[in-house]
Amino acid sequence: MVNIIWVMMAVIGILYAMFNGTMGDVNKALFESADDAVMLSISLISVLVFWIGLMKIAEASGLLEGMAKLFRPIITRLFPDIPPNHPAMGYILSNVSANMFGLGNAATPMGIKAMQEMKKLNPSEEASRSMITFLAINTSSVTLIPTTVIAIRMKYESVAPTEIVATTIIATLISTLGAVLVDRFFYSLRSRRMQ
Repeated sequence: MVNIIWVMMAVIGILYAMFNGTMGDVNKALFESADDAVMLSISLISVLVFWIGLMKIAEASGLLEGMAKLFRPIITRLFPDIPPNHPAMGYILSNVSANMFGLGNAATPMGIKAMQEMKKLNPSEEASRSMITFLAINTSSVTLIPTTVIAIRMKYESVAPTEIVATTIIATLISTLGAVLVDRFFYSLRSRRMQ
């Protein structure tokens, strides 16, 4: 459905430009924005490679494992129907750790693997309680260091590209707490209805 909306917006915009006589402006904007997009992507690659490299060093040094141990009590309380030593728990912890450092691209494969492992625990075709909770937490965007946004701010020569870190931490705490509370609220409503 979203693809159809995007295509319709593009077609309507081009038709309007043709009848309005501004096709030259559309072509100019199209090529300039394409050039900006390529340059921005190239500049972001270096930052993402840097942070992914740091994550690999953190993983090799045991820092990620330490973070996983630190967050394990919280994660096991959030996902009580997953056995503590199940592979899904490891993928969930890795996904949350990567998201905290703003590495959404690196966290995505781990999130997919976590969902696949949780699906193995779920005999039903419906999403399990843990799957819903995991999706809610991921949607709330657990981020402590927004590396992509910092990279964009550096690219456009911001005076203080990292000044958004404190705001990001506050926003993350509020959104994650809100996601968990809403998840628990709807879970309790569903549990009461099923009784």
